[in-house]
Amino acid sequence: MEHDILVIGAGPAGLACAGCLAQRGMPARVVDAAADVGASWRGHYDRLRLHTVKAWSAMPGMRFPRGTPRYPSRQQMVDYLEGYARHFGIRPDFGQQVLKVTSGDGGWAAATASGRSYRARHVVVATGANRAPRMPAFEGQARFSGTVMHSRVYRNAAQFSGRRVLVVGLGNSGAEIALDLAQQGVEVTLSVRSPQNIVYRDVLGVPVHLTALLLSRLPPSWGDAVSAVLRDMTVGDLRRWGIITSSLAPMRQVRDTGRAPLIDTGTVARIRRGDIGVRPAIRRFLPRGVVFADGGEAAFDAVILATGYQPQLAQLFPDQPLALDDDGLPRQEIGAGMHAGLYFAGFDTHSPEGMLRRIALQAQHIAAVIHARTQGQGHGSAPAETGALR
Repeated sequence: MEHDILVIGAGPAGLACAGCLAQRGMPARVVDAAADVGASWRGHYDRLRLHTVKAWSAMPGMRFPRGTPRYPSRQQMVDYLEGYARHFGIRPDFGQQVLKVTSGDGGWAAATASGRSYRARHVVVATGANRAPRMPAFEGQARFSGTVMHSRVYRNAAQFSGRRVLVVGLGNSGAEIALDLAQQGVEVTLSVRSPQNIVYRDVLGVPVHLTALLLSRLPPSWGDAVSAVLRDMTVGDLRRWGIITSSLAPMRQVRDTGRAPLIDTGTVARIRRGDIGVRPAIRRFLPRGVVFADGGEAAFDAVILATGYQPQLAQLFPDQPLALDDDGLPRQEIGAGMHAGLYFAGFDTHSPEGMLRRIALQAQHIAAVIHARTQGQGHGSAPAETGALR
């Protein structure tokens, strides 16, 4: 199938790019492996809400519906994505898992698992930074008699009633899952391997998202200093509960590592009350529990690995290696040289603006570049000159 523009992925990044292109009168063919738009949002745990404010999380050309709360729920986000696709007439080809993308004849070809092939001059890759769960292997794990699962498949606390649960990782997913379990009376412990940056979602009614947006306008050293002071004044020292504060300021952590601080919505209070235990990293599994890095042992019936995700971008381009960072994320938003005609949206985890706001800005930029190139302005056009993710 021949197309001028192909968008791979019908999540927020893919839809935003297709929406921005549609606003410029440039319809794109969108493909996705799933059966609906926003598949990853449909699969998240039930209690999930955005940690970023709706006003700065909407996609270009369409606000969230009137009456949507400041932090939309998982289902409200799914409804919004469906509405966005309808609004811009985006009708993806579902059930089309792209296996590889190759170049040739002045364009690109995307081969799918169903045997279908798409050819296009411009290909927007929007498969997401969280494409596949990261599943670490622990010594003795095969002998563990309980359940081991990734946080991606967790939905709610119902199946864990009466069980002892260990959640591995104090990122946003791990913290919220632990909170969900504790609120339903489940005995839950968090395994925390490294120093943490924790900020409250709201302080005196002010969203941390707004604070981050304002601090990002300051010189980096100033923003870093203020974010560290605010963290220390609000969350404070958690060492007595087994959590060491990171030496990096929250703003610098995002910028340098691409990892967001824990945006707390109640987990810290439950830890302080003793409703959620905290232990160090896992050293090895036992048949009925684990041994921790400090030598301590504890019995568990289930272990939930909130250990993050990987983009698996390299597998999509087996014949033309991409310029990727240590996390497997693209270093450029706009492909150049042998990668001219490729565009990457939804992979910039290093921005304090929040992923959805960053996606909106990227989508507008990518659409502007494609429009300029289609109009014959070429690769040297002004919009195409900026393309570094970081």
